[in-house]
Amino acid sequence: MKATEVFGEFSASCRDQALPAEVIHHAKRAVIDWYASLYPGLATEPVRLLEETLEEDLDRGESRLAGGRRATARTAALFNGTAAHAAEIDDSFRDAMYHPGAATIAAALAVGQATGASGMDFLRGVVVGYEVSTRIGVVMGRPHYQYWHSTGTVGTLGAAAAAGALYGLDARAFAHALATAGTFAAGLQQAFRMDSMSKPLHAGRAAEGGVFAAQLARRGVTGSLDVLDGEGGLSRAMSNGPDWSQVGATLGQDFHITRLTFKNHIGCGHTFAAIDGALALQREQGIRAEDIRRVRIGTYSPALEIACYDQPTTANEARFSLKYVVASALAHGSVRLAAYEPARLDDPVTRALMERIDALVDPELDAAFPGKRAARIEIETTDGRQFSYLQPNRKGDPEEPLSDAELEGKLLELSSPVIGSEAAGKLLERLRAIDSSPRLDW
Repeated sequence: MKATEVFGEFSASCRDQALPAEVIHHAKRAVIDWYASLYPGLATEPVRLLEETLEEDLDRGESRLAGGRRATARTAALFNGTAAHAAEIDDSFRDAMYHPGAATIAAALAVGQATGASGMDFLRGVVVGYEVSTRIGVVMGRPHYQYWHSTGTVGTLGAAAAAGALYGLDARAFAHALATAGTFAAGLQQAFRMDSMSKPLHAGRAAEGGVFAAQLARRGVTGSLDVLDGEGGLSRAMSNGPDWSQVGATLGQDFHITRLTFKNHIGCGHTFAAIDGALALQREQGIRAEDIRRVRIGTYSPALEIACYDQPTTANEARFSLKYVVASALAHGSVRLAAYEPARLDDPVTRALMERIDALVDPELDAAFPGKRAARIEIETTDGRQFSYLQPNRKGDPEEPLSDAELEGKLLELSSPVIGSEAAGKLLERLRAIDSSPRLDW
């Protein structure tokens, strides 16, 4: 069978079998984290401008934008998928170099609302979207990630899988939804190698494209079933022609959704091991920011290629500046939303410390990427002391996961400024019990 057909069979089997309780629990965690990412994204400029641009498509349809306005399923998926990626707080599946939640959950929610799905149906669609897309991302691998933004490319297939499951597509129609989604897939990393608003739109367009592909398949539109693994397919056009023969080997047995990374800082996730290591070394040795003569960061090459801004001038550039986030963490103790406010961007202590930071590729850590996201930190103090620290993982990775309480705290922290503490608390209560909800009526 073609890879699309393997995934079609998997989706069909998920309709007939109860998912393990652990998988449902982790799906709920993914949804909680998605909402934590969504609300701060609503305040960003590209999302505001997107809503203005979509005006003629709003206030009709059965789906909803975050914030309550009615929309068609495709429009809601586009808007919510963009918002969920805009503040750089969304989840990731490390081995696929991919943020699955933004597009997958946006698509599942939009279609779930449009079809009157139950909360359990919604979670089932989320699981299917994650399991299919993360496996595609793993196969596409590091060669794909050199130029392509996996959240836009692979995310289109995740969204199609989630939408296809919620539309109840049979195995053949589901495979055709993926086939069409594969030819929609796009998103270039160059879009965020300079200050730009395009990056979050990759997730939004992926969500929209996935929903559209599933809608077309629902009506009988067919695609090239070998769009992933064919001679002119995704894996040759966008990767190095990898082997697809084992793509379904662990489907339904090893659930990738149980091994997500949830962000404990705000910004580019490639910087997080360095942030964690710098803070750990600072705490361990009692080092004040003003006592630091030099910081040396050794990490893997994509961290330097993507978090590349040495002198960021905007909040967006600062999110992709390894030197800025590490200096801000050492100067202020954390990298949360406040790190990107104007006063913090221009903070003289942070800016001075940035000048004393060197970052380079550590060959050992680079060879371990993407399975490991590590950083080696060395700090030299003004009185001549030298300390080093290896941060093997990031807080929030599967080896050091956020607890349920920490994840729920993240939702309350990030949603309360937007919707108020009372509404945030009620949202959390609904999400905790989403598997018993008869409808997605929020």
